[in-house]
Amino acid sequence: MAFRGRVALVTGGGSGMGQICAWRLADAGAEVAVVDVNVPGMAKTTHGRSNIRAFPCDVTDYECVQQVVATVEAELGPIDRVTHAAGIMPTSPVMDDDLARMKKLMDVNYYGTLHMIHAALPQMLQRRLGDFIVFGSVAAYALTPHLGAYCATKAAVNALMEILIWENKDSGVRIHLTCPPMVNTPLIQQAVETSNPRSIQQGLERNIAADPNDIVDAIEKSIEKGQPISYPSAMAKGLYGMRRLAPKLLWSIILKSENAA
Repeated sequence: MAFRGRVALVTGGGSGMGQICAWRLADAGAEVAVVDVNVPGMAKTTHGRSNIRAFPCDVTDYECVQQVVATVEAELGPIDRVTHAAGIMPTSPVMDDDLARMKKLMDVNYYGTLHMIHAALPQMLQRRLGDFIVFGSVAAYALTPHLGAYCATKAAVNALMEILIWENKDSGVRIHLTCPPMVNTPLIQQAVETSNPRSIQQGLERNIAADPNDIVDAIEKSIEKGQPISYPSAMAKGLYGMRRLAPKLLWSIILKSENAA
């Protein structure tokens, strides 16, 4: 594991890759604060591990985020790693989507990221030490029908983080953006329960959704190598490359898949 500190904060720690990251950090000996609105999920994360503490918080609430960060630093010590994995993924064709839900997607996925940056990163920059990891997505490049609002939020996150990385490249803080592909986590269920895009159905039917443990492994390796941005699977790398080099071909493949019976 690339982590060498003592205190870590993980958002989205009640399920999925956030939960896996929290468990791994705790098993490595870190004091871990998990942040989520999913209280039952956080209870599972903390079960049997005395060095994981739950902090219920909605990342769209900046005051709550600030308070949690301050409480963690006061009670556990300076935060050495932030892993920001909180996010939502309801789906719908753009013209059928509910505007309030589209706004909520941006509030959670983009502004939640911005809130964590402003609440936790300044202290790291002042100490010139720590890891600040944000989950973007290759969906920002491999644009897909029914995921218009989600892809837009992740495009915003990816752009924000890439700029943040370069603005602070000599800061001593390892700021890292990871862009996974479709991963077999509860986030997928949100898509299934809303418009259930054909792309998601095929990913599940063909068992091509990535194993979350493999993705977390790849992220840690990228951080250890000093890579500021990671595409933590062959699929993620391939989709990103195709978007850059052959966008029309990528769209033809995506549309063919979406229209398949």
